[in-house]
Amino acid sequence: MLKRFYPDVYVDSVYQIDFDRIYADGYRGLIFDIDNTLVTHGAPANEAAIELFSHLKELGFSCCLLSNNQEPRVKMFNDSVHVNYIYDAHKPSTQNYEKAMEIMGTDQETTMFIGDQIFTDIWGAKKTGIRTIMVKYIHPKEEIQIVLKRRLEAIVLLGYRGFVKRFGTSSPDSPLSLKARYTKKGE
Repeated sequence: MLKRFYPDVYVDSVYQIDFDRIYADGYRGLIFDIDNTLVTHGAPANEAAIELFSHLKELGFSCCLLSNNQEPRVKMFNDSVHVNYIYDAHKPSTQNYEKAMEIMGTDQETTMFIGDQIFTDIWGAKKTGIRTIMVKYIHPKEEIQIVLKRRLEAIVLLGYRGFVKRFGTSSPDSPLSLKARYTKKGE
């Protein structure tokens, strides 16, 4: 039951992901949540985010921001990174994940999603058939409805940790194998 909410990979930070390896594995489209994934809630793009998107474009990725926020918030962040974006996305509805892939010219096999919330980001991507990387949220100061969801997420993550331990590195698609594959060495 809870397995449908489990991310494919769970890492500490978006900035420790080995995007060069992801590209080498054939992925061409990346969909990102913004708040508490790339920057703290409501913050503009910082230098790390700007450098990340510059590198992703150099690699050849097409990127799309997918946010439940309204356009002024998403546009403010995007003014510094200059990628595609969809605001008011109604995650976890699959409609805008599919729209993002259409915009980027990718499909489920060549797209990866990166976000920090299980019940919006990860669940929506998994329902769409996209591989997921969940990152630990950057800062605990969030809107009350997100704080309440975080408590439920803790239960799901407890089950996820048990799932990860049971499967270890038994296959190349197990969470530990994928984490080792898609995390920068030394991080």
